[in-house]
Amino acid sequence: MITSVLVANRGEIACRIFRTCGELGIRTVAVHSDADENALHTRVADAAVRLPGAAPAETYLRGELIVKAALDAGADAVHPGYGFLSENAGFARAVTDAGLVWIGPPPEAIEAMASKTRAKKLMGLEPLAAVTAGDLPVLVKAAAGGGGRGMRIVRELAELDAALTAARAEALSAFGDGEVFVEPYVEGGRHVEVQILADTHGTVWALGTRDCSLQRRHQKVIEEAPAPGLAPELAAEIGELAVRAARAVDYVGAGTVEFLVADGRAHFLEMNTRLQVEHPVTEAVFGIDLVALQIQVAEGAALDSDPPRARGHAIEARLYAEDPAHDWTPQTGTLHRLAVPDGIRLDTGYGDGDSIGVHYDAMLAKAVAHAPTRAEALRALAGALERAALHGPVTNRDLLVRSLRHPEFAGARMDTGFYERHLAELTTPAPDPYAPLAAALADAHGRSRFGGWRNLASRPQSKRYLIDGTEHEVHYRHTRDGLSADGVRVVHADARLVVLEVDGVRRKFEVTRYADQVYVNATALTALPRFPDPVADRAPGSLLAPMPGTVVRVAEGLAEGARVEAGRPLLWLEAMKMEHKISAPTAGTLTALHAAPGQQVEVGALLAVVEPLERQDP
Repeated sequence: MITSVLVANRGEIACRIFRTCGELGIRTVAVHSDADENALHTRVADAAVRLPGAAPAETYLRGELIVKAALDAGADAVHPGYGFLSENAGFARAVTDAGLVWIGPPPEAIEAMASKTRAKKLMGLEPLAAVTAGDLPVLVKAAAGGGGRGMRIVRELAELDAALTAARAEALSAFGDGEVFVEPYVEGGRHVEVQILADTHGTVWALGTRDCSLQRRHQKVIEEAPAPGLAPELAAEIGELAVRAARAVDYVGAGTVEFLVADGRAHFLEMNTRLQVEHPVTEAVFGIDLVALQIQVAEGAALDSDPPRARGHAIEARLYAEDPAHDWTPQTGTLHRLAVPDGIRLDTGYGDGDSIGVHYDAMLAKAVAHAPTRAEALRALAGALERAALHGPVTNRDLLVRSLRHPEFAGARMDTGFYERHLAELTTPAPDPYAPLAAALADAHGRSRFGGWRNLASRPQSKRYLIDGTEHEVHYRHTRDGLSADGVRVVHADARLVVLEVDGVRRKFEVTRYADQVYVNATALTALPRFPDPVADRAPGSLLAPMPGTVVRVAEGLAEGARVEAGRPLLWLEAMKMEHKISAPTAGTLTALHAAPGQQVEVGALLAVVEPLERQDP
C-alpha cells in the first residue's frame, strides 16, 4: 500500500493531488523551486523539498533531483501531475529504478504515445514531410508535451521557417524536447476528447467525451462533459478509437485521447499519457475521483468491469492572470483575494496574498459547475464567476462570463475558431457606471467623521478613477444628512458597502480597497491622485515590455536606422513559458534598440523606439 506520495509538480495540480491523498490518509511531499518556496503547494504538503541549482523555469524538469527528494523525504510513490515531466519515459523509469511506485502509465506506453509523431504512426497516420502551397493552412506542433506550447498556424509558405524556429524554441523551453512536426490544420473543427482509465488486469474504461473547443493560443479555456451535440454514432466511434489506442500500447492509468471533429468525422490528434487539466468535469459527471483511482491502479487494484454511469453536465472555466484584450498578455502581482460562491468547485494553487510571478503558467484556478442539464450548468458557472471575489492583477474573468453567455456557445455551435471571431466583442469594456461613485462614497465615509460637512453649501467633492484605461470623475457632497450625489439616493454608505437607489431600484455595491486599487463588485478601479505628479513623456513610438521576461530573439537583420512597417515583429519575449511577440506600433524608423537575446527585462522597460513616419522630416 502507498503511504506517502511526492508530487513532481507545482501549483494547482499539486494541491489537487494532495487533497485526495489527505482524504485517503496518504502523507504528501512537495518539491519546489526557489521562486516557489512559499507557494501554496509547499504550504499544504506534509513535507517540502527544495530543488537546488536550476533556474525557476527549469527546476521541475530536473528528474534526478526529484527522485532524490522522494527518497530523502521517505516517499514511496511519485505522481507527476501534468506538464513538466509527466510524459517523460526516462523520468518514469528513474522513479521505478529507485524502488518507488510510479503513479502513471508504463514508460513504454509513454514512449509510444507521448511523441505525437510516433502516436500518429501507431494510429496509421503520417505527418506532412514537405509542405507545399496546396497543403496550407498547416499546423506546426511540438512532438512532446501539450498545453498549446510549441504550436503555430501557418497560412503562407513564407511564414513556415519562422514558425518552425519559434515552435522549436518554445517546445524546448517547456518540455526539454525541441522536436516539432507539421500536419494539416482543420478549420472550424471542434476539439473533442475521451478520458480513459485502464488497470493492470486488462480493463479499459472510456469515461465519456469532453468538448474543449474554446481555446486561446491552442490552449483550452473552457471545457465541458459530455461534448454537446455529438451524434450518438460518432460519440461511440470516438470512444472505441480511444480504447483501441489504449490497448495498442498496453496502457495503464489515466489518459486522454484527443480528436478534432469536423463535418461529422473524427480526426485523431494525440494521446496524452497523463491526467488532464480538465479532468474535474469528468469526475463531476461520473461521480468519481480520478486521482484516487490512479493511486488504486498503481497499487494493483482492479477496476470494475464497467465504468459508472454518467449523470448531468459539467463545465470548467480556467481563470488566467492575463489581459485578453491586449494579446492575452500575462499579468503579475499580488492576488489579494480569490473566492467563488458555494456550490462551485474551485481548484487553485494560490492563496489570498500570494504573488503571481513570471516563471510559470498564468492559470490561477479552475472553476467547475455541475448540474442536471447543460443550460443549468452554464448559468451556475457564469453567475458564480460574475459574483466571485477576484482581487489582484487583470484576469480573463469577464471574458469567461461573456463566453459562457454567448449565443453561439450557449447553443453548442462553437468551434476552435470561437475567439478569433468573437474576441473583440467579448473584451469590449462594460464597467458598471455606478462603480466609481460607490468607490468614492465608501472612501468618503471615514472622512465625514472629521469635519467634512459645512453649514453653508459648498462645491461638491470629486474623485477620479481609472477603469480599463478610461478616466472617470465623480462628484458627491457631505450634508447634515450624510453623503449625497446627483441623480441617485444614497441609502447607505460605509467603507465596505454602499447602497444606491437609482430610479426607484436599490443596488448594493461591495467595496474593497488595497492601496490605490479598488474593487466594486466585479469592477476593478485605480484611484487617481488628486494632484498627480508630473511625469516625463516617453518618446512617441516607444515599445515597453508588457511583462517581466526574457528576450529570446530579435528579428533577423534588425538594427537602428532600419525602416519598419506597422505590425512588423521586432522581438520576442518569453514569460510564463510562452513566447510573446513585440511588434512595431506604427510604420517608421527604428531609432533605438535596447533589447538583446538573453536579456532579462522588467515590466515597463524600454525595448525599442520606432519614430513614426509623420514625425520625420520630409
